[in-house]
Amino acid sequence: MPLLIALVTWAVYIGDRLLDARSAMRASQADHLRERHLFQWRHRRAFLFLGLAASCGGAWIVLCFMPTGARERNAALALAAMAYFSWVHVLSNPRNLFSKELLVGVLFTAGCALPTFGRAADISAAFIAALSFFVALAWLNCYAIELWESTRQPTSRSRISSISCLLALGGFTGATGFHATQFRAADMIAAGTASALFLAFLDCARSRLTPLTLRVTADFVLLTPLVVILR
Repeated sequence: MPLLIALVTWAVYIGDRLLDARSAMRASQADHLRERHLFQWRHRRAFLFLGLAASCGGAWIVLCFMPTGARERNAALALAAMAYFSWVHVLSNPRNLFSKELLVGVLFTAGCALPTFGRAADISAAFIAALSFFVALAWLNCYAIELWESTRQPTSRSRISSISCLLALGGFTGATGFHATQFRAADMIAAGTASALFLAFLDCARSRLTPLTLRVTADFVLLTPLVVILR
């Protein structure tokens, strides 16, 4: 399952970036694109091949190894992903109701949590709390990167620090409250709390980091739950 998530995430990432770049190129707004969009557009044939290969690999895993019940749950997620692409890349102004960053946070977290739904006897309040927390964390990651890249003159601190600290406070409260009864979920929330604090630190230090280092590190700090999974 981790391989499937990696392949699908990679395919979606490539498709999203290429569609963003194509829309900007058609509108003669190439100057609005980030360097990652321009890089993928310059090498779009290679990335298109990689995206198709990842999609085919994911489809092969689903058809050959995934149980029927899991296929049904993943079909729902696939429909949600298709709705996301339609919402963001087809509609003229998708930000009227929901931001792209929030949609990414919901879909990414749902994709990671989907295997747990199949194995869980019941869905506890701790599980819902952890799921909600990581939706907020994934949104914050995307929102922070977008804000940092759109800010011409970085200062020592922005609203990301405040949001990160508030999220970390909520995570600490949730981890403490669930630790006695649902320690696994509490540990996951605690790991996510560390990620939120790391994002606050990056926001304060961003004037001393290159844009590429800042973006990569912002994604890297989301890996703190691996400490819990591998323990």
